[in-house]
Amino acid sequence: MNSITDVAGIRVGHVQRVGEGWLSGVTVVLPPPGTVGSVDVRGGGPGTHETDALDPTTLVSTVDAVVLTGGSAFGLASATGAQLWCEEQGRGFAVPGTVVPIVPAAAIFDLGRGGDVKARPNADMGYQAAAAAFASGDHAAVERGNVGAGTGAVVARGHYKGGVGTSSITLDGGVMVGALAVVNALGMPVVSGSGPQAAAGMAVPPQGLNTTLVVIATNAVLDVAECKRTASGGHAGLARALDPSHTLADGDTVFALATGAVELDRSTEQARQVSLITLQSAAAEAVRLAILDGVMAAESVSTAAGDFPAYRPAGE
Repeated sequence: MNSITDVAGIRVGHVQRVGEGWLSGVTVVLPPPGTVGSVDVRGGGPGTHETDALDPTTLVSTVDAVVLTGGSAFGLASATGAQLWCEEQGRGFAVPGTVVPIVPAAAIFDLGRGGDVKARPNADMGYQAAAAAFASGDHAAVERGNVGAGTGAVVARGHYKGGVGTSSITLDGGVMVGALAVVNALGMPVVSGSGPQAAAGMAVPPQGLNTTLVVIATNAVLDVAECKRTASGGHAGLARALDPSHTLADGDTVFALATGAVELDRSTEQARQVSLITLQSAAAEAVRLAILDGVMAAESVSTAAGDFPAYRPAGE
């Protein structure tokens, strides 16, 4: 399906609200239990939750859900709802009497784009998105465009709508790499090596702040450090897709998840290096494709923030 859900066990759920001041939502990526994960945050204005827990030097190596949300830092409250859903399902780090779900989250800036600056995702929306992800089943199609965390997304200083995009790449030996992106970038999308130029007189300052959020998923067996390096590699795809990227006004964040279903070739040190480099290069390309998919999937809409033309590459 050319989707992150091509990776067995990965599920995606969206919840959004539009109208009555709302233009925002939540997307939850729900991996199978035992999935290893890490993250690399490179934007100058990140809004994140529990990302420190994904460092390779910390106690817990697994991730129970990843929450991508609108609402800037306020929207991070949606992670609490996803965490509650996971607890009810028994997903999490076992402690006496319960489990503590590891649910990292990251937010885009979409405050006020529906008209009400206080209309932003909450814990209930995070719970609903987690439940929707579980209910979707394995290998389900992922809704793209202005849904979930991409509902209020814009790109290129507000010239175009942004949104949710996804992609996947299959490697030798049954290794699959998928990506899901929420594109709300300051920069312009880059197609065929160059970004289109804004029309004369359209130069405007950034509308609030920005951010591109990405989740990479693979069925390969990776440890936390290798997931961290895969997330780092994913930022190369982000930089290829958006110009500029990783600015002071972006909170660009890439998560990486490894479900551990397929062994890489580690027969020799050279084979191990080649396997990891190949996978991480594919992750970068999957990120690039997911970002462009997210922009192209966002059709023309009219919102309280103004009329946004659908993005088309220069010359089309």
